[in-house]
Amino acid sequence: MACPAQLTPHPSEAPLTVPRRASAAAAALLALAATAGPATAAPAGPPPRHSHLFLSVSGSDDTWVRGVSLYCDPPSGFHPHAQLACKALEGAHGKLDALAPDRHMCPMVYAPVIATATGTWHGRPVSWERTFSNSCVLDARTGSVFRF
Repeated sequence: MACPAQLTPHPSEAPLTVPRRASAAAAALLALAATAGPATAAPAGPPPRHSHLFLSVSGSDDTWVRGVSLYCDPPSGFHPHAQLACKALEGAHGKLDALAPDRHMCPMVYAPVIATATGTWHGRPVSWERTFSNSCVLDARTGSVFRF
């Protein structure tokens, strides 16, 4: 067995000197760049603006329920007045409490209805629920949005 003083390191095991460290770092960067793939530019413009709402109306104590899906951008879905509803929502910036009312007289009958809207408006989450004294008042306050 050789004495430790007689052992010499193999050339590949020699300590890294400053020039060897620089070339090792450059080789590592080249290897990393080769595996990274081509660079891609970020998409131009704002992110897609998705608008989808599930609208429902129910009687007091959930005695009945009806609901529809409304898609805007472009208007579609099962809403019978999708184009008008999307236009009304656009005018209110997606805020259901800010819808322009459809002013008409309603009877003073208490038969409460609950209107809900859940989904997204231009990518922003929507969760809205209001109780109206009757379906006529709902229609007068929300117009075409809940007219289904």
